Amino acid sequence: MSLKARITEDVKSAMRAKAAQRLSALRLLTAAIKQREVDDRRELADAEVIGVIEKMIKQRRDSIAQYTAGGRQDLADAEQFEIDVLSGYLPQQATDAEIDSVIRDAIAATGAKGVADMGKVMGEARAKLAGRADMGQVSARVKARLST
Repeated sequence: MSLKARITEDVKSAMRAKAAQRLSALRLLTAAIKQREVDDRRELADAEVIGVIEKMIKQRRDSIAQYTAGGRQDLADAEQFEIDVLSGYLPQQATDAEIDSVIRDAIAATGAKGVADMGKVMGEARAKLAGRADMGQVSARVKARLST
């Protein structure tokens, strides 16, 4: 079953269970997927759906930071719930050891010598870690490794 089909089935299950908050989060996800499909004029593959989910999670994390700074914990909690729902559709997250291993391999494969080669290393690492790790954190690790 494709990821998109699984999400559609979960929407139906949330409707039957009358889980309003979960249903709302899933409807936002399906709307974002459909919007991307309309924009691209084609059906999205699972990897692209994962990209949409990651983008939505990043937006929610940014919102949580702003809501917390503004003293709106109720809204921050609602955003956190959506992150929890969306995270359920991401693949198993890579461990720190796996991330370090991928970074080492990417540096070796590209022959990177310094921070100027960071784009090459990130391209290589992104291909192996897409959907399995926060690319912002991976970028920070690559930068630290190439700076030494």
